[in-house]
Amino acid sequence: MCGIAGWFDFDGRRTPLPETLSAMNAAIAHRGPDGEGLYLDPGIGLAHRRLAVIDLETGAQPMHDRADRAVIVFNGEIYNFQEVRAELEALGHQFRTKSDTEVILEAWKAWGKDCVRRLEGMFAFAIWDSGARSLFLARDRLGEKPLYYATLPDRTMIFASEIGALLTHPLTSRQIDPAAIEEFFALGYIGEPRTIYSNIRKMPPASAMLLQPGRAPQIWAYWDVALSDTGFRDLAEASSELANRLEAAVRKQMVSDVPLGSFLSGGIDSGVTTAMLARHKPDSLQCFTIGFSDPRFDESLYAAQVAQRHGARHHVQTISGDEGELVGELAGIFGEPFGDSSAIPTLQLVRLARRHVTVALSGDGGDELFAGYRRYPFHLKEEKWRGRIPRALRSPLFGSLAAIYPQLDWLPRPLRARQTFLELSQDAVGGYFANLAVTDNGTRQRLYSSRMKRELQGYGAVELIARHFNAAPFDDPLAKAQYVDLKTWLPDDILTKVDRTAMSCSLELRVPMLDPGLVQFAVNLPQHFKLRGGEGKLALKQVAKQLLPPSLLARRKQGFSVPLASWFRGKIGNDFEQDLHSSAGGLGEFLDTREIGRLLAQHRSGARDNSRTLWSCWMFDRFLHDVHHGRPTMSRRSSPIPPSTMNVMTPAAAG
Repeated sequence: MCGIAGWFDFDGRRTPLPETLSAMNAAIAHRGPDGEGLYLDPGIGLAHRRLAVIDLETGAQPMHDRADRAVIVFNGEIYNFQEVRAELEALGHQFRTKSDTEVILEAWKAWGKDCVRRLEGMFAFAIWDSGARSLFLARDRLGEKPLYYATLPDRTMIFASEIGALLTHPLTSRQIDPAAIEEFFALGYIGEPRTIYSNIRKMPPASAMLLQPGRAPQIWAYWDVALSDTGFRDLAEASSELANRLEAAVRKQMVSDVPLGSFLSGGIDSGVTTAMLARHKPDSLQCFTIGFSDPRFDESLYAAQVAQRHGARHHVQTISGDEGELVGELAGIFGEPFGDSSAIPTLQLVRLARRHVTVALSGDGGDELFAGYRRYPFHLKEEKWRGRIPRALRSPLFGSLAAIYPQLDWLPRPLRARQTFLELSQDAVGGYFANLAVTDNGTRQRLYSSRMKRELQGYGAVELIARHFNAAPFDDPLAKAQYVDLKTWLPDDILTKVDRTAMSCSLELRVPMLDPGLVQFAVNLPQHFKLRGGEGKLALKQVAKQLLPPSLLARRKQGFSVPLASWFRGKIGNDFEQDLHSSAGGLGEFLDTREIGRLLAQHRSGARDNSRTLWSCWMFDRFLHDVHHGRPTMSRRSSPIPPSTMNVMTPAAAG
């Protein structure tokens, strides 16, 4: 697990300035405290920060091949690298290290751009082929590892693991994309390929890019979830196969030359992952849990039961809602507005884990794969109603009911009829978008400044959802919704959250449930193996019965969330109001600050739960203040590596 950065010249002649690459590399020092290196050649510059996990002695980067033709910088882990290495050795390739990095390099030489199809793992890498004068970039299938890029006005392109590294370049534009703001306030995140900046883009998951001097960049997708028949007609049989696949994924992701542990929330996903990990680390497993002083959100007692059952050493830290000081760190960690409030306990969790281990496994992905989110049964019920009532009647009928029905935020979701009426008045795409939305369309329109409304030019974040909804290869409405989440919510919220927080303190996080074969298997399971009568995760719960305490299986799903509504009526709300009054970041350019004040007053009175919208406003304000109008984002840790140990390569030095 590392950080990468680079520079490419479309004219193919210029040599990058070492200080430019060094500044980009320094901005991601937190991603790799164990080593750093640069590679410089006419037309190309590569930079790397290393967190040593596999092959501690000989895995330094940038790494070149034996012929000094190809050079790589790589962030991530390749879990099947030993099998790929054996295949390459049979073809005559020779190796000097034991690292997965060298395997990628030799795979590129053997199979070219198709090498990514043979790699199983989480990765973002760049390979410079000096013979072909080409740069090849690739990102893993589900988007576990990030890769950002920007084309600059001097006919060069820069790329890096984090936005902050790109912002150190003096030619990087800081023009904000209004459509990105719309996506952020609608969904709580900014969907690929957008970032908050118009000129900086995310490389989509499962995509690759080829750059050559004098040619336009080529970018393509090399993988997608596809429709297939699992062949299972019996839940018990399907669950048995699921157990085998999941255990294989956990076992495969245990490869490490440094201490390894597990995140344990008290839910089924992390519980199953921890239990399977414990089978192979019976005497030394450490697991980590965040508890809450608010008992309505605290799952630490359930996590303790799992840890005790499997003999794991259990570390717990409790948070209270007084952690307002952490808000000031989030903008720098994410480099753009990020609206998931569970970033606070996640940040505390990764810091707790890093005190004891260098690598941790998590249970992320289970809700998306096995229909664990409450929005899925709501979506299916609404789809049935849409099929029974013609659109010409449904839209005016339910639209009128939504307009006159009170909001009733304090009621459980099934009793909030206004939201249901609103979703039923839409088509499937609009209904699912309304189901996902953090802030509804009307509130967003009142929140935006006049300038913001003009610059949006009619763009709505529903277009992001529609793009993936319409591309889904499934007719089943549940699988279609899962596909949308795998393309949006999972990479741009969940995986962004865990990668940035974990790497902010140099912790490698692995996600066994996102093994691509397991993803393909799970999404294609028959609907009634995942969701029945409003209960999700049926197949996974069958697996969990053999591994987890009955009390954990019987309890209502809680999710890893914070008591945000009550926090905004306490110290967190006071901190937000103080920040808002002292803000000099230009918030009024984009938002109506009077409307923010009205939303806060309404929330504090108990009339409405506006906490998620208020949190988004705070995160956007902190971004403007700390990143956009601040100094270029740099690592909070200065480089711990003496200059004499920096690996600086040129073609001559590499040879």
